[in-house]
Amino acid sequence: MTLRERFWETIPLHEMHEAEWEALCDGCGKCCLNKLEDIDTGELIFTRVACKLFDDATCRCAKYTERKRHVPECVVLTPDTLPEIAYWMPGTCAYRLLHEGQTLPEWHPLRTGDPETTHKAGISVRGQTVSEVQLPVEDWEDYPLDA
Repeated sequence: MTLRERFWETIPLHEMHEAEWEALCDGCGKCCLNKLEDIDTGELIFTRVACKLFDDATCRCAKYTERKRHVPECVVLTPDTLPEIAYWMPGTCAYRLLHEGQTLPEWHPLRTGDPETTHKAGISVRGQTVSEVQLPVEDWEDYPLDA
């Protein structure tokens, strides 16, 4: 199925077809990072500790279509789950931005036609992560994601 022109500006999230929904992903990889929540403040802290399925070179899930089978706790983002977990997505995430009534940033691949613009803009975590299989959970706080 082809993408409708500038669909993100006119089509509500619930009405996008699968290809459009998937195209919203900018490939930053931040949703695949383990997050910690400060119990006192509720602040969400992104770590550089990535899911065991995360491919640091491509900034994508290595087993995307079967991720729930390998990582049962993986959160699958859908128009129905988005309202509950939008806070957990990075502030630059297209899903979160559109959910909050904002538009896509200028560097987003749908705007530029180039999937590398996410990386060129310094938005992605490509080359910055460590796999969760290499670290005990109690050490994750030592790997915060800088801004």
